Amino acid sequence: MRRFAMPGERLCLGDQVETTVDADYLVVGAGAMGMAFTDAVIDHADVRVALVDRRHDVGGHWLAAYPFVRLHQASVFYGVGSTPLGGGRVQHTGPEAGLHERATAAEICAYYGRVLNERMVTSGKVEHFPNCEYVGDREFVSRVSGRRFTVPKHCRVVDAHYLAPDVPAETPAPFEVGEGARVLPVGQLVDVDEAPSQYVIVGSGKTATDAVVWLLARGVDPDAICWVRPRDPWMLNRAVVQPDPAIFLGIVVETLHAAVSATSVDELFLRLEDAGIMLRIDRSVMPTMAKSPTLAEWELERLRTIDNVVRLGHIKRVDKGTMMLTGGSVTIASDAVVVHCAASGLKYPQQIPIWGEESITLQAIRAGFACFGAALAGYVEATREDDDEKNRLCPPTPYGNSMREWALMNLMGMRSAASFNSAPDIKAWADSVALNPARVTPEQASSPAVTEVLARLQAGAGPGLARLAELCGV
Repeated sequence: MRRFAMPGERLCLGDQVETTVDADYLVVGAGAMGMAFTDAVIDHADVRVALVDRRHDVGGHWLAAYPFVRLHQASVFYGVGSTPLGGGRVQHTGPEAGLHERATAAEICAYYGRVLNERMVTSGKVEHFPNCEYVGDREFVSRVSGRRFTVPKHCRVVDAHYLAPDVPAETPAPFEVGEGARVLPVGQLVDVDEAPSQYVIVGSGKTATDAVVWLLARGVDPDAICWVRPRDPWMLNRAVVQPDPAIFLGIVVETLHAAVSATSVDELFLRLEDAGIMLRIDRSVMPTMAKSPTLAEWELERLRTIDNVVRLGHIKRVDKGTMMLTGGSVTIASDAVVVHCAASGLKYPQQIPIWGEESITLQAIRAGFACFGAALAGYVEATREDDDEKNRLCPPTPYGNSMREWALMNLMGMRSAASFNSAPDIKAWADSVALNPARVTPEQASSPAVTEVLARLQAGAGPGLARLAELCGV
């Protein structure tokens, strides 16, 4: 029987129904950045949002995360502006006593589900379209039913997927796997039911460090772990990335101070190491990677128990009993479990203006804090009319990868912070949002520790930023 269109629908080729969704914003991606933007824009403007994601629920890559992952930063720095993740609690027991709580993947997914259902959908301003693929030209299609949707021409498209990370569960191992070799993505470590004589951890970043710490916590002998590290990483001391402006702004002050007296980027990092801000696993090796996730000192002690570290570049092929790398071959146990932690994680696409002709492209604004950047973009979108002014207030910052790029990320992030804080209403909003690591509440502003660090920051900003620019070559 021929299908006739209902109100709000029109027939496409082949009598396929296309539904028009009443929306002012089409947010493509319901992960951390899409959720933070949506939360802020509906909080400050009377608008309707269509929230679209190819996954079955909100939460983005956390829905495919390995089971034992935790945030590498305090929970309050993550999520949406209106609803803090967790209770802002300080840990009182365990190896991180005194540091703020860090949510698990399950807690993060449950949190986003509550925000969607209890705040966004019940507001009447947000409609969620899971399992849908954006196909361009303001159209998206259900991956389950094939149903097509469109939004009006006035609707702005928000690209919340521009920086979406790759995760091992969804990314094939970046090397060939021969017959008989046992290669698992990191998330399947929890399913190993027969202990091998050796585990081979492949990767240099946070996922690899988590895998090593998890294995050691379950009684695996350090000598039974081989760690392939194509690059050694610099990591931030978790103790100094805490929701306290005296502590966090102290990092900024120390970075500027270190830059002034550094003769190179290498020396900058060594000075930050001396200041207790940067950590490296092997002090005899100068790292070249600086994505800089946080690491606790108790984790660092455990990581240093691994002596079998392979630094022969990236793996080209794994066979039963051997690995071929760009710098040579290595013998491994014939029953070794090779753990793939080598997905790229953070993305490094070209920086573009956040407000463009075709879309709003969400990116980090304050260095390294994506949720705050997306929430800030949502607030500015809701309170300003002119896109040029929005871009002036909120220039994007890149993520760090190499040491120079980390220094550049911080230079640009400090410049961006100066830009958006120049607007009194944005400054007031930013100081009210827990996502902002540098926020200073009215109660904190009179603290002697905060007053001191703000004075040091004001005195050191000019020469420090100038020297950072010289070190970065910009």
